[in-house]
Amino acid sequence: MSHSGKSNCSELGLIDSLNERFADSSLSCEANNKPDFRELDLVGGRRSDSGELSGSSESSPTAVESLRSGKNFKTTRSDSGSSTPPLIYSGSSYGGGSSVNSPPPSLNVLPTGNICPSGKILKSGLTPNRRERSDILGSGMGNYGHGSIIRGGGGGCPVKCEPGSPAKCGGGGGGEFMRRAMPNVDPEEVKRAGNEQYKRGHFAEALSLYDKAIALSPGNAAYRSNRAAALTGLGRVGEAVKECEEAVRLDPNYGRAHQRLASLFLRLGQVENARRHLTFPGLNPGLSEFQKLQALEKHLNKCTDGRRIGDWKSVLREGDAAIACGADHCPQLAMCRAEALLKLHQFDEAELSLQSVPKLEPTAKVCSQTRFFGMLSDAYLHFVRAQYEMALGRFENAVTAAEKAGQVDARNVEVAVLINNVRLVARARARGNDLFKSERFTEACSAYGEGLKLDPSNSVLYCNRAACWFKLGMWEKSIEDCNQALNIQPSYTKALLRRAASNNKLERWEDAVQDYELLRKELPYDNEVAESLFHAQVALKKSRGEEVYNLKFGGEVEEVSGLGHFRAAVSLPGVSVVHFKANSNSQCKQISPFVDTLCGRYPSINFLKVDIEDSPAVANMENVRIVPTFKIYKNGNRVKEIICPSREMLEHSVKHYSF
Repeated sequence: MSHSGKSNCSELGLIDSLNERFADSSLSCEANNKPDFRELDLVGGRRSDSGELSGSSESSPTAVESLRSGKNFKTTRSDSGSSTPPLIYSGSSYGGGSSVNSPPPSLNVLPTGNICPSGKILKSGLTPNRRERSDILGSGMGNYGHGSIIRGGGGGCPVKCEPGSPAKCGGGGGGEFMRRAMPNVDPEEVKRAGNEQYKRGHFAEALSLYDKAIALSPGNAAYRSNRAAALTGLGRVGEAVKECEEAVRLDPNYGRAHQRLASLFLRLGQVENARRHLTFPGLNPGLSEFQKLQALEKHLNKCTDGRRIGDWKSVLREGDAAIACGADHCPQLAMCRAEALLKLHQFDEAELSLQSVPKLEPTAKVCSQTRFFGMLSDAYLHFVRAQYEMALGRFENAVTAAEKAGQVDARNVEVAVLINNVRLVARARARGNDLFKSERFTEACSAYGEGLKLDPSNSVLYCNRAACWFKLGMWEKSIEDCNQALNIQPSYTKALLRRAASNNKLERWEDAVQDYELLRKELPYDNEVAESLFHAQVALKKSRGEEVYNLKFGGEVEEVSGLGHFRAAVSLPGVSVVHFKANSNSQCKQISPFVDTLCGRYPSINFLKVDIEDSPAVANMENVRIVPTFKIYKNGNRVKEIICPSREMLEHSVKHYSF
């Protein structure tokens, strides 16, 4: 439909989209209004008595690919994109078996495209005894094509329907308007047009057409079920369930809707609901559907058993198997995966799993009374979220999530225990923080310890208590608590900082250097970390008996101005890295910024740069012919030369000689 300049009426615009289908036939209005019960199924070549979509494409939307090579649908538009002339719908039959394409010549009807000036309609006066009706041109709100005429008064569609969205006029006054506006449009024809779009994988277009069919015939269960198929193809599984349930409400014995509901509930991991519809009397599902149901139930039971005894590796394995078995749109299984990863201290993977939890549409609450692991399904989502927030130290968020779980399932014991623990741990942490700020470090240690008794895997509480031990000068205990925190969360930067500082205090320089190097990777632009690393490296050199001269922290890459300057610089004690370059060379321009980065990253090394065009004497003495070239000197002696290195190779060499 066109939306430029004017608002289109999607219901009335349907006429234009169906013109090509009607153009080759001369069906009467009465014939059009008779449902065609011989509609071909979309999948498998079977016929459906209801004229409704069949097959299992909703369980695997890509199944429509196998239909694109089929021969049971016709193309309604030529390759050139041309279409047959639009029809004129008068809103009534011209009598007898007259076709809508060819009204009787005795009637006063304008031919297609005959549009009069000023919106007036010519009257020939040939039928003086006929009761006059006003004929007006379309108001421009619908895309009718030339000569489209509406009988009985103007006006456009009172509501604006967005393409691909449920029709706003599907019920109430809007649906009645559509039925008045298009009395000769057969909903079966609209449905069949939707089926053709569905077969091509155009689910949004199919959905729009099914909406229009429903607006014309709201009580047809097959249209609702077809709409569910299109919604499933669009990934809107929750809405599809609601639409199938409406189809069953309209026709409780509608087997196809029950079968589709069973398939959807399997994707949602709801075994009992799937079984209830799969075993509906009179329904004869295939063996594979029962096998899929049994396999899913087996994996869910094993997952439940593993969770009960704390075998989180088994929970992770069986949960993944259940998802692979067909429950690919089950939020609870994705949350179960996240819970298992949290218990296994794999925080990054747990976060990724939480980000990939399938989102059911806000308007589609699907069987909220279903239980997972003994608690209501929605409560379990909040239950896992509370654990995740607690593990990351976001205690207020954890309390909020736990209380939401309690609101959903107030009677569940596991939820009640979590709420109590989360509140007590949050209270202990808040009390410890207040005591720490008041410099009452011993009491703060006790407060954090109370929280750890309730949540012994909380890395934040261990790290906070390590800060208290550090302030008390008990650096060994501080390192122990930092180790506990890092065992739970290996990339916890605060714990690394406190352990490095404690190692410094204990003059464990090698351990301190290792911690600060890890921190440099996590915090490459932190100047304090870089300076701490520098001092730890200097202290380590001294502890090994190495001579240390003129070592300075920070600085920039020093530019060599001449031969004498070069000899003096490389003769200094320690390590010097010389970058031979040329301003006109593109490779040198690319690697020079990285050399500046290395200068900040390895402050114990003296970095120099020589432009061979400005200092040819230095280049000749060092026999440099290709740039970029790097030479490394230690205490005045050249120890390594690298020509055109990659960034990784250069940093590896610099790091090797930084000790």
